[in-house]
Amino acid sequence: MTDPHPNSPLELPADDRTASPFTGYTRAHWEAAADGLLKAAWHWASPGGALLDLPGRPSASGVRSDGLEGYARTFLAAAFRVAGADGKDPHGWLDRYADGLAAGTRTPGRDDAESWPLILDHTVFGQPMVESASVAIGLRLTRPWLWDRLDPAVQDRAEEWLRGALRHTPAPNNWYLFPYSVAGFLEAVGRGDAETARARERAQDLMEGWYRGQGWYADGDGRAFDHYNGWALHLYPVLDAHLGGDAELSAHYGARLREHLESFALLFGGDGAPIHFGRSLTYRFAAGAAVGLGALTGDTPLTPGTSRRIISGSLRYFLDRGATGTDGLLSLGWHGPHDATLQPYSGPASPYWASKAFVSLLAPADHPLWTATEEAAPSEGPDRVLALPAPGLLVQSTQADGIVRLHNHGSDHVRPHEGESGVADDPLYQRQAYSTVTGPTARANTADNHLAVVVAGARSGRRAIRPLGAGGGDGWGWAASWHRPVFAGGAPMVPGLRVESVTVVRGRYELRVHRVLGAPHGARVEQTGWATGPGSPVTSALRGLHGWESRDEVRAPQGTAYTRWALLPRLGADAEGTAVLVALASLSAEPGADVLDAVVSGVNVDGESVEVCWAEDSATTRVTFGPVTVTHG
Repeated sequence: MTDPHPNSPLELPADDRTASPFTGYTRAHWEAAADGLLKAAWHWASPGGALLDLPGRPSASGVRSDGLEGYARTFLAAAFRVAGADGKDPHGWLDRYADGLAAGTRTPGRDDAESWPLILDHTVFGQPMVESASVAIGLRLTRPWLWDRLDPAVQDRAEEWLRGALRHTPAPNNWYLFPYSVAGFLEAVGRGDAETARARERAQDLMEGWYRGQGWYADGDGRAFDHYNGWALHLYPVLDAHLGGDAELSAHYGARLREHLESFALLFGGDGAPIHFGRSLTYRFAAGAAVGLGALTGDTPLTPGTSRRIISGSLRYFLDRGATGTDGLLSLGWHGPHDATLQPYSGPASPYWASKAFVSLLAPADHPLWTATEEAAPSEGPDRVLALPAPGLLVQSTQADGIVRLHNHGSDHVRPHEGESGVADDPLYQRQAYSTVTGPTARANTADNHLAVVVAGARSGRRAIRPLGAGGGDGWGWAASWHRPVFAGGAPMVPGLRVESVTVVRGRYELRVHRVLGAPHGARVEQTGWATGPGSPVTSALRGLHGWESRDEVRAPQGTAYTRWALLPRLGADAEGTAVLVALASLSAEPGADVLDAVVSGVNVDGESVEVCWAEDSATTRVTFGPVTVTHG
């Protein structure tokens, strides 16, 4: 018996609302989802099975690399599926991947129907290095049933191809974990040497420099904090240590994963949605990989029932909203296809990094992850506010509507060697706030959740984000940062122009305080709020409290990942020299949440100090600039 899910063609078991009262999903649903995704993808395999050429727009790396991506990323799902079932492979997946491995490594680099591209430097169509990690992990997971049964000549060819990852230069970020994973596999099958040792030591050294505390890694030497923490920077080292039985590395990396999950577990909404923030969001339910991994290894602060609630909620969220399309293939987008969610490296098989979520299947059927009754997710409990000074993030969740909001005062996508004015606007990093029910507006539309300085008709962008602190107390929290407004299209930089921003949250409310320094004569300042669709049950509200002179609504015809067409509120004011501006914002599905007139009873601005009195309980929030301090009580 199957229980059809809206917008999903996958054949899944009927819901089990006894074991899983929140999602209805059990381990059987996960196995069925993996099988359904694999079945759909294999319709597009090359005759020898080395390439899965899924239909769709090619990535910047070209169609052959995309075909390898199809093989490697689906292999990861098949490996988790079969290894978790202790080798049981009722659909014969591993035979197909064994044939594909033999065909793809026969003459690597040749332009024919099966050969895999060579692994080269990241600057030279380097995508095969990414896929080498999935191939290596898949082979490691299924060693008794695949690798150990291969002809020795095929093993040698596979090793030689994989070693390309050890001999070429990765991108300066999580890519160093790809040769790390390749080396881990080669050492596990008795093929380690000085070359594999160097690859592992190099990655481990870099990881120490990228670790910033509170369970968060920067993705490289800059300040990019996003979902790559879970599905890469924690996943690869923790899984490697777990598979290798390395107690020392397991303790080292596992402790960081545990701390990461203390905050990351809150970034899933009551509807199961991950926070819509950062790049590669088309990987969708891969966002839950770290939660499943922590449950598997024991490196988690969450109960098994809570862990399953989060991962199953995320899986079901996307399957119910058309992520696969009618052909069963994961589309390039979020719910369904959505171009603005994508990056140049996104190809037809890119979404299959969602396979990482199936790491949860390594927990056997009798594991507490699957036997415990589902419990509520953190966002379904009491209202929460969590300040994270290390990455410069502020998390805000409300029980009444299950919405989670992430206020960004520390994560950008500016690499250390780049000048700010040369960096293109990136809506997935540079907005002030993100949520589980809204997406950022596209580049060509007015930016949501943004403070822009308008000079000579040109609106400024926010590129490098420099944290100024974060903290809070019972039921409230704050985070602050400053940025240098930059202008695209050759508009002149304005010397001395600087924006300092503070967000203070309590309940569903967001107090947004800015100090603009060095605004030239004739400048104007604009603040936008959340972008929501017409008729949406979620309302976006924005009210000026001090310094703002006008309010209007702006259309975003390109919409967001959540709506084809969006509206966003906007405040405006003329500014020259120094200006302090205070506004109140809200994103909520509660009735009447769009009315903010009576939330604050008084505002007093005295030079560098802002004092806001809240009507409900007469509590007072004080924000002081130079340096930034925030108190509330």
